[in-house]
Amino acid sequence: MNGISSSGQVERFRCIIAEHLGLQFEDAKLGFLAEVLERRLHKQAAAADYLGQLEARLPLDELGALALELTVPETYFFRNVEQFHALMEAVVPDRAGPSGASKSLRILSAGCASGEEPYTIAMLTRGLPLEGGQVSIRGVDVNRAMLDRAARGRFTEWALRETPPEMKRRWFRRSGRESVLDETILKSVQFSQHNLLDESPELWAVEHYDVVFCRNVLMYLTPKKAAAVLARITRALAPGGYLFLGHAETLRGLSQDFHLHHTHGTFYYQRREGDGPAARQGGESDQAHPAAMPLAAAVESAGTWVDVIRNASERVRELTPEAPLRAAISWPDKNIEAALELLRTEQFGQAMEMLQSLPPEAARSSEALLLTAVLLTHGGKLADAEAACRGLLAIDELNAGAHYVLALCRESAGDERGAIDHDQTAIYLDPAFAMPHLHLGLLARRAADPEGARRELTQAQVLLQREDGSRLLLFGGGFGREALAALCRAELQACGGQS
Repeated sequence: MNGISSSGQVERFRCIIAEHLGLQFEDAKLGFLAEVLERRLHKQAAAADYLGQLEARLPLDELGALALELTVPETYFFRNVEQFHALMEAVVPDRAGPSGASKSLRILSAGCASGEEPYTIAMLTRGLPLEGGQVSIRGVDVNRAMLDRAARGRFTEWALRETPPEMKRRWFRRSGRESVLDETILKSVQFSQHNLLDESPELWAVEHYDVVFCRNVLMYLTPKKAAAVLARITRALAPGGYLFLGHAETLRGLSQDFHLHHTHGTFYYQRREGDGPAARQGGESDQAHPAAMPLAAAVESAGTWVDVIRNASERVRELTPEAPLRAAISWPDKNIEAALELLRTEQFGQAMEMLQSLPPEAARSSEALLLTAVLLTHGGKLADAEAACRGLLAIDELNAGAHYVLALCRESAGDERGAIDHDQTAIYLDPAFAMPHLHLGLLARRAADPEGARRELTQAQVLLQREDGSRLLLFGGGFGREALAALCRAELQACGGQS
């Protein structure tokens, strides 16, 4: 390979990228990194010192060029439009309405690429009736070439593919094969070049922004760098300010400094008032499993999925000859781990007694509260189970398991919309969680929505194959992996899907 003498240089390149851009690449991507390194070496006048320059973190423009090669900066106007609906109909009235937190509105687009995102915000907020204030929009990116493109304000039809016709007519004019953005909108966004990993007192001024859009950025970063960027954003957001991430990104495992909101068909976050930054298998046979019909029949005859869980018996599980599920993770308290084992053997009363005997600090832990909620659900004490989940969410708002148990409670209370919302929240927080997909599938089937049922049950079937044994033990309602997979197949057949 030209210009690359050893695999050691590629590894050095990977370490530099992780340190200075925060991007993570697995071993399988080393060949791709080698190709990128070779291309960059060909463009350098002093190629011999290229890696040294990067390690010194001197050439910001070169870091920007690397970011462009190593990521996919796809963007277009009105991308994920649900988030813009939430911005205009929920966030703006809260921050800048008659009783809002500020008379002006300060918005940051972090990782703005060629500007479509901040320009979309500018079009939407143009002419807002703020009392004596104004809307200030800032776009930052590490890549100078992308920022120069944003400043030119010339866009292809592909970049406008989701733009409403009235917005096209109002803010764009045709010039050959491109559309030129109106000067009014161009002047309403301030662009600057920044690496989000850098400490910049000016960019990250304390409690400066009302809203931060940082979409499809954290997903590329190493956990350490993602936490560092998030800590800066948290510090720069005013208390009660809002954060929008990409649809595939969550704050789960990164921060407890935010409330999760779910409106307008999308998820977004609000910084807590008065809180400072904390920043913290094998193939399947096509033949139905012996347990498929009994479990499917139980689902068909029961009022709700939680009724099936409550009615689960050893007789049903004996029809599913599979190894018993045991905890695959080490719980922080041995008594909690013992209580989980009692749950496995259906000794619910003894398990609850063990939890009730925990020291106060251990009893208030996330693990104890979640297990308590599950045991209460098995015992049919759904109001108490819901209260336990609410208590858990008060200390860990991004707990996917609590949202799933709440979905069961809401269904039993006749609140199907609430059940769906909590299932969707659990899935957003943890896309690999199989049980909320299964529950949504059962809800859709009961609501005579075969298309929705097929979609959710198919996804549940896939996720069950790699679901953690501990989580199945906790949330499977007494049924093992095979029985739940068989239920998915039977339900799919019943609603006309492939099993």
